[in-house]
Amino acid sequence: MEILTPAEENYLKTIFKLTESDGGKAASTNAIAAVLGTAAASVTDMLKRLSAKGLLHYEKHRGASLTERGNELATNLVRRHRLWETFLVMKLGFSWDAVHDIAEQLEHVQSSELVERLDAFLDRPKFDPHGDPIPDTKGRMASRKQVQLSALAVGEKAVVVGVQESQASFLQYLDRVQISLGAALQVLEQFDYDGSMRVAVQGKDEYTFSQKVCENLYVQKTK
Repeated sequence: MEILTPAEENYLKTIFKLTESDGGKAASTNAIAAVLGTAAASVTDMLKRLSAKGLLHYEKHRGASLTERGNELATNLVRRHRLWETFLVMKLGFSWDAVHDIAEQLEHVQSSELVERLDAFLDRPKFDPHGDPIPDTKGRMASRKQVQLSALAVGEKAVVVGVQESQASFLQYLDRVQISLGAALQVLEQFDYDGSMRVAVQGKDEYTFSQKVCENLYVQKTK
């Protein structure tokens, strides 16, 4: 079994997420650097190191993609992270904006028995507190029909099932406007000028959300 540093694991997880969100395309050096907040030159050095370990394919100017083994390790890391986030919210009462950094530390615990017991203790959840799918022991993730709130037409109703961004500031903003997973929304008006929307939340309070907010909320349409 490969012994990786937390930094190496973070690179694998970052590449996994970037390729997943971009339809499987290789992750560029600049994109990785932006996510990790590091210099592009440092990213290049790490990509070469992980490539030498057989965990990713890297070509200069073409970016990086995970090998089968690299993808397996990254998937397990994502599984641990999302299970810990679920545990922290469901069992310890943390708010959804406060768990990411703690889970970042816990995800590097390697015990497979601990992760299996944690999964069973939580009754094998399919999604974490931010609506992201949790890989099972074989790396499979549940799927569902979801769209961005910005894709809804005026009059359509939906429930919130996830967020594209999980920065604490964004989640705290959602708390202030009474939006959490399962919140019922209805689009009342859409403004062509800037793409913002006037939305009813839980059938009562109305808010005007920017296009950025609407694009960062995943919803499922309801009748």
